[in-house]
Amino acid sequence: MSTLGGLVWSIADQLRGVYRPHQYGGIILPFTILRRLDCLLEPTRDEVRALAREFEGGALDVQVKRKTGLTFYNTSQYDFARLLEDPEGLRANLVDYVSRFSSNIDVFERFGFETEINRLEEKNRLYLIVSQFAKVDLHPDAVPNADMGDLYEHLIYKFAEASNEEAGEHYTPRDAIRLMVDLLFAEESEALLEPGTIRTIYDPTAGTGGMLSVAEERLLERNPQARLRLYGQEINDLSYAICKSDMIGKGQDVGNIRLGDTLADDKFFDKTFDFCLSNPPYGVDWKASETAVKDECKKGGPNGRFAPGLPPVTDGQMLFLIHLAHKMRPRNEGGGRAGIVLNSSPLFNGAAESGQSEIRRWLLENDMVDAIIALPTDMFFNTNISTYIWVLDNTKQAERRGRVQLIDASGMWTKMRKGMGSKRKEVDAVARERIVKLYDAFAEAEDSKIIRNSDFGYWAITVERPLRLNFATSRAASLDDKALAKVFGKGADPAPFVAVLASMGKQIYLSQEQFVEDVRGELTTAGLKLTPAQYRHLAVALGEPDESAEIVTDSKGNPEPDTSKRDTEHIPFTYAGNTLGEATRDETIRAYFDTEVTPHAPDAWIDTKKTKVGYEIPFNRIFYKYAPPRPLAEIDRDLEEQIAKIMGLLREVEA
Repeated sequence: MSTLGGLVWSIADQLRGVYRPHQYGGIILPFTILRRLDCLLEPTRDEVRALAREFEGGALDVQVKRKTGLTFYNTSQYDFARLLEDPEGLRANLVDYVSRFSSNIDVFERFGFETEINRLEEKNRLYLIVSQFAKVDLHPDAVPNADMGDLYEHLIYKFAEASNEEAGEHYTPRDAIRLMVDLLFAEESEALLEPGTIRTIYDPTAGTGGMLSVAEERLLERNPQARLRLYGQEINDLSYAICKSDMIGKGQDVGNIRLGDTLADDKFFDKTFDFCLSNPPYGVDWKASETAVKDECKKGGPNGRFAPGLPPVTDGQMLFLIHLAHKMRPRNEGGGRAGIVLNSSPLFNGAAESGQSEIRRWLLENDMVDAIIALPTDMFFNTNISTYIWVLDNTKQAERRGRVQLIDASGMWTKMRKGMGSKRKEVDAVARERIVKLYDAFAEAEDSKIIRNSDFGYWAITVERPLRLNFATSRAASLDDKALAKVFGKGADPAPFVAVLASMGKQIYLSQEQFVEDVRGELTTAGLKLTPAQYRHLAVALGEPDESAEIVTDSKGNPEPDTSKRDTEHIPFTYAGNTLGEATRDETIRAYFDTEVTPHAPDAWIDTKKTKVGYEIPFNRIFYKYAPPRPLAEIDRDLEEQIAKIMGLLREVEA
């Protein structure tokens, strides 16, 4: 692969001076695709030309597929060999060749290829490039489909490197894909071995098609007679073009690879699939899709793909997570499985009843989360952060129902001989087998934990403490206009009231009731009136925190909460051995409050109107291992050694 990739990329040397290095990919990639298609068409070229003289349009599509088995064709009289026979007419002939592909081959439009052909001709480089590519044999007999996919990705990597872009924006490392595919296929291993097995697989963020290609490759390794129908959607023109070209070479229906924004416009809205795979971008906002997503959320009803909740616009990962959950084949049709690579934020970001928490709640309460696997850091080309594979399943095996398996595979890796971008580690075949065995065993182990769905749920309660204030009328003179307007009303003249308050001296009141009674008496004597609500506003305005004071109450005599002491407590559904979840909500919350809060704050109470349900997956906490601190004697010994070294150096300097 390195030799072939280097050979193809070396053709870019002919572009120096005409193009800048970051522009090379726009020439090399479409020519590589064209040469691959040229080689694929070679055995049937004459037969297709004959059919084209007899049929056209849809009839020709049907006849070509029936006679040759191909889902695409080209009716031009040219190929790479014939193009070179007419150097003077090369530009026009090449444009004719590219334009005569069947309508489902739209990849060259994505590169603006005709414009580049004209520029190459103008700069006297077109013949050089075409002749160089004509020497590269990309026939499937010489370059199998798997190797061709690797070649595309090698070129993408080189292109991204030259463009100072992140290669990981376009494709996912093969080792990560193989692990995800093996995990997905693990539960259907026997069914996949049946003769003539047909399965569908879908990637809503298809990139260059790596996930789809590896899925097909892994299935055919198990069962050469199996058939995997591949579906994908991709938003990036360049990646879409490469993905579609790769699918052509695999004999897939190229109409199943579609261009567009999956979140805003699901091109497969009417389909569900046996398997789904995705590696969506991390931490990328979905502002461009916001209007369409929110509109669909509003109109889609309780069964819509975004009905569970919407995460913040700053991060769209969880939108792809619930999208995949809705693209799995329904339970009543046999069910489906999905795998998606996410960073750590979908595990726990978002407070109770936030969009993120509600998405986790929907997935867990519908028993769709089968397993979550922590991957090593430095696994991907464009990030070294922690990443996780989520495995979803809407028809779990009996022993897995109501439970989630967490696997810590962060230490299962091999160091790469040569890093690529941020990727310095890989999950090799040995590590992959170890992870899949942990998954298959479905048992408690050091690196594997089995957690009930309900264990991830909690109630977020708001704990209030009473407001205690002392009051002094002398503080009225220091009130600002905003505070005065709140007490006396906008447009009212506060001066007479402030004068009366100031005349009452500097007495400190510890009782709200006594304070209001005395102030009312003085104001009444002066012919001034306030409503009960205004007296309460006045008390708060002239109050200062004081733990020795009496509790401030509202108009109904209920304690007013001290917002500065307000606290939130998370109570696990499983607190005190509760196994009934929401069914014993009130009893569990009361038991927690009486045990954990009341002994420390006897005057506290719960604002029951603010109680919320939340879900989080504290992966790191579950796998946390306590490491005791070093003994003091050992630390002292190390310090003494370092001090001795420093003193020795000082003596050398002084000498």
